[in-house]
Amino acid sequence: MKRRNFFKLLLAFLGSISFASFAYPLIRFLAPPGLEAKTKKLSLSKGEIPVGSAKNIVFNNTPAIIINRTDKGLVALSKICTHLGCIVEYNRDKNRLLCPCHAGVYDLEGNVLSGPPPRPLQKLPLKVEGETIVIG
Repeated sequence: MKRRNFFKLLLAFLGSISFASFAYPLIRFLAPPGLEAKTKKLSLSKGEIPVGSAKNIVFNNTPAIIINRTDKGLVALSKICTHLGCIVEYNRDKNRLLCPCHAGVYDLEGNVLSGPPPRPLQKLPLKVEGETIVIG
C-alpha cells in the first residue's frame, strides 16, 4: 500500500469517528429513552416513604423516584433527564430535582425550572390503594 493511499484511508477512518461522535448525542437528544409506555406494575408500602422524603426505584428497567411531597402527596417521576439522559438527583433541602451533568433543575412536578432540558420529566402512573402504592 502506498503512503498516499494509507493516509487517505486513515483520514476517512478518523472522519467517520468524528462524525459518529457528533451524530450519536444528536440522535440521543432527538429520541430519549423511556418514552414508551410500559405495562408492568410495581407495588410498595405507603409507610416506606414518609412525608417529605423520597424513594429511588427501578420501574421497567428505568430509574425512577417516588416523592411524598409535604402539601401535594405522592408523585412518581422518571429520573432520566430529558436533555441527554443523565440521572437526576433529589435535593430535599431545595425541593428540586437536579441534573448533575448540565445543571438542569426540575421542580417536584417534574417541570423544567432552568437549564438545558427541553421537556419535563416523564411522570409515571401512580395509584394509592389503601396502604399500597401501585406504579404502572
